[in-house]
Amino acid sequence: MDESSGGMRGVWLATALAALAACGTASAATAPPTRYQADGFVLADARHGPQLCAGVAFSMPPQCAGPDIVGWDWNTVDHDAQGGVRWGDYHVVGTWDGERLTLTEPPRPAKRPDAPPDRSDFIPSPCPEPIGGWRPVDPAKATDQAIDAAIDLAKKIPGYAGGWLDQSYLDEIEGYDPRDPIEGYANDPERLVLNLRFTGDPAVHEPAIREVWGGALCLSHAEQTRARLHAIQKRIEKEIKGLYSIGTDELKDHVDVGAWVVTEELRREVEERYGKGLVVLHSFLEPVDD
Repeated sequence: MDESSGGMRGVWLATALAALAACGTASAATAPPTRYQADGFVLADARHGPQLCAGVAFSMPPQCAGPDIVGWDWNTVDHDAQGGVRWGDYHVVGTWDGERLTLTEPPRPAKRPDAPPDRSDFIPSPCPEPIGGWRPVDPAKATDQAIDAAIDLAKKIPGYAGGWLDQSYLDEIEGYDPRDPIEGYANDPERLVLNLRFTGDPAVHEPAIREVWGGALCLSHAEQTRARLHAIQKRIEKEIKGLYSIGTDELKDHVDVGAWVVTEELRREVEERYGKGLVVLHSFLEPVDD
């Protein structure tokens, strides 16, 4: 399907999503409504009543917002309160009308597995490690300023698809915990690996990058440019209602989309529009297996 088509085709996803949220045919209207479930943070404050949250700002009191929850009673659940704000973490079950969750059973405490340590700084480099390990080829150009210059240069090259800094060397430091970085070790430009991705043959860009960057370097291939992924993200922000998150994953060549409810019909529509795997949908609320 042509992505450049204008007119009414630009709002097809919003229309499809609205139709899916409605009752639909007469036969569907007589069927029991689908029930959904999720573990989520619920918060109410002076601005709004109980709302389901996908993300929370853990100030004190915490802050968050999301769709309203119908049928909530704080008197029936354990919760925290401060300064007119009430909150807690719960497992909720209810029906979804496209904008609100109506409870069909009492909420209960959420059960979440322990989160693993954050390894966001440890994205590995896809290039084979050189003999002798990752080392600068020109230490004079292995500086923080050189990193910035190399990234700025890469962004101007047609086909640029993204980049990151590989700090896997921190694994070699005894006692290092990514949740409590050791001062003086993290972000060492002489030990990290600058990763840059391009469509086409990435090796052709090495001479230009080496003009400004002398540290360890890994150039790898990508299927999508960073510019195209960001353009798709902007379109989806306008086309799909009910989003709680959206962003590009430049390492996996796709756009990550979080919606409160994702139906199979919506998945098919998105795949038809953008192609298989280019847009990955995540549903916060999942159907209950009755």
